[in-house]
Amino acid sequence: MKQIKAVIQPEKLSDVRDALEKTGCYRGAMITDIMGQGTQKGITQAWRGEKYQMDLIPKVSIDLVVRDEDVDAVKKVIMDSARTGEIGDGKIFVYNVEEVVRIRTGETGDDAV
Repeated sequence: MKQIKAVIQPEKLSDVRDALEKTGCYRGAMITDIMGQGTQKGITQAWRGEKYQMDLIPKVSIDLVVRDEDVDAVKKVIMDSARTGEIGDGKIFVYNVEEVVRIRTGETGDDAV
């Protein structure tokens, strides 16, 4: 099993969730509002004629645990639905998951996902 962490623009969250739902490759997701900084290094905004620098940009983190055979499909769906072609589209990280245990039933492995 693998954990997929995708950091995306907040306005793309509903597109990504809808696309993931259609794949049927996952059973649940953890979604967190985060602030971050990548190569973009922030943006300059203007408000009431004053310019100010935002060093940390609002993003959304989506965490999924999927079967090994579903990783490529999930990555493709996230990339296709989150991509705008502009800087700041985000990143996808893939981690190994050693064990999963469902607390309610004690199920482990793929059965717990």
